[in-house]
Amino acid sequence: MSTVVAQALHVFGFRAHVANNIFFFDEQIIIFPSGNHCVKYNLDQKWQKFIPGSDKSHGMLALSISPNRRYLAISETVLERPTITIYELSSIPCRKRKVLNNFDFPVQKFVSMAFSPDSKYLLTQTSPPESNLVYWLWEKQKVMAIVRSDVQNNPIYQISINPQDNTQVCITGNGIFKLLRFAEGTLKQTNFQRGESPNYLAHAWVSDDRVIVGTDTGKLFLFESGDPRWETNIMVKEPTSSRSLEVIHESESLIEFPPPSSPVPSFEQIVTTTYPHHMAMPQVFAIAAYSKGFACSAGPGRVLLFEKVEEKDFYRESREIRIPTDPQSTDPSQSDKQDVLCLCFSPSEETLIASTSKNQLYTITMSLTEISKGEAAHFEYLLYPLHSASITGLATCIRKPLIATCSLDHSIRIWNYESNTLELFKEYQEEAYTISLHPSGHFIVVGFADKLRLMNLLIDDIRPFKEYSVRGCRECAFSNGGHLFAAVNGNVIHIFTTTSLENITNLKGHTGKIRSLVWNIDDSKLISAGTDGAVYEWNLSTGKRETECVLKSCSYNCVAVSPDAKVIFAVGSDQTLKEIADSLILREISAFDVIYTAITISHSGRMMFVGTSVGTIRAMKYPLPLQKEFNEYQAHAGPITKMMLTFDDQFLLTVAEDGCLFTWRVFDKDGRGIKREREVGFAEEVLVTKTDMEEKAQIMLELKTRVEELKMENEYQLRLKDMNYSEKIKELTDKFIQEMESLKTKNQVLKTEKEKQDIFHRERIEDLLDRQSRELQDLECCNNQKLLLEYEKYQELQLKSQRMQEEYEKQLRDNDETKSQALEELTEFYEAKLQEKTSLLEEAQEDVRQQLREFEETKKQIEEDEDREIQDIKTKYERKLRDEKESNLRLKGETGIMRKKFSSLQKEIEERTNDIEILKSEQMKLQGVIKSLEKDIQGLKREIQERDETIQDKEKRIYDLKKKNQELEKFKFVLDYKIKELKKQIEPRENEIKVMKEQIQEMEAELERFHKQNTQLELNITELLQKLRATDQEMRKEQQKERDLEALVRRFKTDLHNCVAYIQEPRLLKEKIRGLFEKYVQRADMVEIAGLNSDLQQEYARQREHLERNLATLKKKVIKEGELHRNDYVRIMQENVSLIKEINELRRELKLTRSQIYDLESALKLSKKTRPQEVPETAVIKDMAGVSPTMRLNEQEETGRIIEMQRLEIRRLRDQIQEQEQVPGFHTIAGVRLPSLIDSEVDFEVHSK
Repeated sequence: MSTVVAQALHVFGFRAHVANNIFFFDEQIIIFPSGNHCVKYNLDQKWQKFIPGSDKSHGMLALSISPNRRYLAISETVLERPTITIYELSSIPCRKRKVLNNFDFPVQKFVSMAFSPDSKYLLTQTSPPESNLVYWLWEKQKVMAIVRSDVQNNPIYQISINPQDNTQVCITGNGIFKLLRFAEGTLKQTNFQRGESPNYLAHAWVSDDRVIVGTDTGKLFLFESGDPRWETNIMVKEPTSSRSLEVIHESESLIEFPPPSSPVPSFEQIVTTTYPHHMAMPQVFAIAAYSKGFACSAGPGRVLLFEKVEEKDFYRESREIRIPTDPQSTDPSQSDKQDVLCLCFSPSEETLIASTSKNQLYTITMSLTEISKGEAAHFEYLLYPLHSASITGLATCIRKPLIATCSLDHSIRIWNYESNTLELFKEYQEEAYTISLHPSGHFIVVGFADKLRLMNLLIDDIRPFKEYSVRGCRECAFSNGGHLFAAVNGNVIHIFTTTSLENITNLKGHTGKIRSLVWNIDDSKLISAGTDGAVYEWNLSTGKRETECVLKSCSYNCVAVSPDAKVIFAVGSDQTLKEIADSLILREISAFDVIYTAITISHSGRMMFVGTSVGTIRAMKYPLPLQKEFNEYQAHAGPITKMMLTFDDQFLLTVAEDGCLFTWRVFDKDGRGIKREREVGFAEEVLVTKTDMEEKAQIMLELKTRVEELKMENEYQLRLKDMNYSEKIKELTDKFIQEMESLKTKNQVLKTEKEKQDIFHRERIEDLLDRQSRELQDLECCNNQKLLLEYEKYQELQLKSQRMQEEYEKQLRDNDETKSQALEELTEFYEAKLQEKTSLLEEAQEDVRQQLREFEETKKQIEEDEDREIQDIKTKYERKLRDEKESNLRLKGETGIMRKKFSSLQKEIEERTNDIEILKSEQMKLQGVIKSLEKDIQGLKREIQERDETIQDKEKRIYDLKKKNQELEKFKFVLDYKIKELKKQIEPRENEIKVMKEQIQEMEAELERFHKQNTQLELNITELLQKLRATDQEMRKEQQKERDLEALVRRFKTDLHNCVAYIQEPRLLKEKIRGLFEKYVQRADMVEIAGLNSDLQQEYARQREHLERNLATLKKKVIKEGELHRNDYVRIMQENVSLIKEINELRRELKLTRSQIYDLESALKLSKKTRPQEVPETAVIKDMAGVSPTMRLNEQEETGRIIEMQRLEIRRLRDQIQEQEQVPGFHTIAGVRLPSLIDSEVDFEVHSK
């Protein structure tokens, strides 16, 4: 055997379509399938341990763990035969306990399994068309019972055993819900389905006779002993927008749910059987129970938690948990459209884990769901985002411990094999076919369906910086030095340089698609292999083939080269490994009935690894052995697509169509030339763009300022709180001091009352003791009399019982005498009969002697008949004797009963005496209660008198207060009148202030909108200017190219004209034409360049037309918006003019009203009617009347000034409008009001008032 060993180290992947694909081994360790392994993963310490699948297995189909967590059952298909392997998890490493592979019944595969509660039995379900349900005693490999689950070939998704009862079984499938019981070696159905049954997808045991079941239409049913008890319908409200869920129609109740996890069927199997109209409904793929209720999947990306309502018998939806959207995806909403296939609670019910149809694992802590009440909680990734489709590309680098993978799920992921983490990932619109990582670890080249992209690996992003129009590139590879990279375009290899990013050469020669590329160690040569059966070695300095080996019968999958570049290794469809040197196949090594899909050789040249189409890895030693000497390891559940060794030969990396990435630690048992010590450690540098750095610096500055502001705010708030709390503390201390004083006074009062009551109670107790002594004496006398009466009764009863006993004894004697007489009579009767019979027998003997020969037979018959009669008579009289004995026994029993009755009567007499004593004691207690109640009544009467007195005092006080209240109401009336007058003066000013504030707010909002519009327009202008500059530069380049071409054509014409002069001399003409050719035709592939130039010109013309169209539309938009804004400005000016007119009219009206008020005041002659106290007010009015003419003059001057100011403002605004109209691409908001005359008018009004 080979001494090369590969040891599985870590796996990045998950297989979702295995039934019951995740469960807890304990609180920290989970088990899930990945590749062709089961992985034990520790959530805290992040280590992985592997349980490999069986040899030559086609992948795992279903898993099941025993309730005691000791055994793991795995269903597989090995060499086209179904197999169940049971592992013992408690041993380290896990060892096989039993293998079930010999079956007496037809079976294709086992689709679901379940252990019994005591882990002794295993229940398995086979796939259609057999659909057999098998009940195993697995330790002895014995089938206890087998029954066909369904005869209509409907798929069955889940089976389970009652967690409280080994003998009860549940099955769910498409239109199938059956409860069966194991009894007498058979499984018998205990429930009956009525009507059409829905498609039941999942179930979980609720209690020993209740099961919760989910369907593909979003319904949940609770069955008790097979009968429906409760139903819930989960409906999608708005599947297009909100996709929120609503639970409707509930009836009856649920109970608690003990099982640990919910096994789930194959997702593809369910999808194929569901109907199109059901796809809109939330399908319940998984149900898991816990102590408070249960969790179930409710459509794509949703899990609902149901909890039991207290003191009621039904469940309600308590929480919704969602799968979060993926920010790295091109369509973030797609990430929450994956179906939840399996749910599992940890043993302590602290953690819930979910697996989805896109090979992802999510987790949530249940305490978080309780915190986020009212809102939907969100899952988190358990490990990291994993690939959900076949991995097509794999690459690694030298300077960093990075692995790059790309997949048909449109994603690129960068992994770290040292820390076993995901560094970067990003999703795209197109599928990614191939990937290569630069040796420095800073760049990648990726072949997408539409283009070949060269990308930077930034600190938190993957950004393209160069694109090539290479469609559907299936292979690409950086050179070992990183200065070149090769990319395949169909059957052509393009070589690009990473410095100038140009295509330096094209390698043509393959007639079929190229499937593999590899560089030699010094990057001087490139080896390629393809489906045309050709392996070519290219020299990059000349661009030509150096060696070639063509075998058309073989389609090559992968190629590798030895470190010395002398030997090429190729694997393909002919199930051999070929060793090629100098265009010749040196030897072919058989693959032993498998196809090799990938090959890699170590940098030391001593180890070789190949991947097969069945997902296994073979480790070989180089030079290759002639015999079958290799180590084969179970790895993937699909064909291996790529494999690679790290630069230090320490790790082997493999990827396959199952979407999993394995890292293996490799070593040689001989230890020769494997370990390569690194001279320099891994690089820790990362790429960051300048804009990102500036943005982050800006954000940091903003955050610092924000922190300082928050500190200031917090300090200010703390000061305020301290002040408030100190004031509150003072108030509380004052209150408490007052309360303490009041309580002290109350306490003293209560003490005095207590002393009074103590004296009163002592007197009362003395009275009660006297009364009690008297009553006791009376009761003793009464009881003595009663006891004498009872004693007399007792003596009478004794006499009666003696008489009855004597009578019974007489009856017994009489019965004995009658019995003896009857026996004597019977004996005499039977003795007489016997004498008669003996005489008859003697006569018969005489007759017999005479006729012996003739009547022998008749004699025998007669004797037999007589014997029979005698026996009958004996039995008859024996029966009579038995009856007599029984009657005697019965009489004895009756006497015993009479004795018992007598004793029971005595007991009753004693009980009655006890009852009398108890009743007397109760009577005494009641008398004491009556006396105490009478005393309470007297006390209450006294309290009523005291309260009547207090009520009279309070009524007097109320009367006094009413008088005071009347006086205060008079004062209130006077004050209200004064307040009304003051409010009349304040209200108009407040209204004006409100109007002014509203106008200020409107103006500020308009200014903000205006500023935002300006900034947007400035951005648009800068973009357009940049586009114009770019087009100008392109135009200049094209003009320069045109001038160069014209000059070239002129030179060519002159040279051609010179050649025409030698037309008569053929030899000279030939030399001149050859010179022309050498001068103007410099490359052999001018045709291709011309073709590329034509493509570039077409692309340029297309882009130019697009830009011109955009420019034209933008110009039209600018013209239209300019016209709109002119109309808006005209309208605003008209509104301003109308408002000025209104203001002038209002001023005129105001002047008129003021003059009228003045005239009225003078006419009324208020000065005569007022009191002496109001003389100063009249004086003020006169002063106001005297001042009013001057005020009017000032108002006229003020109005003139305001009009001039408004004119200047209008001119300034018109100038601004003209300036802004001259700026191209300027936009303003329609309906923006200028700071017009209204503001100045309001200011004027305020000043004047």
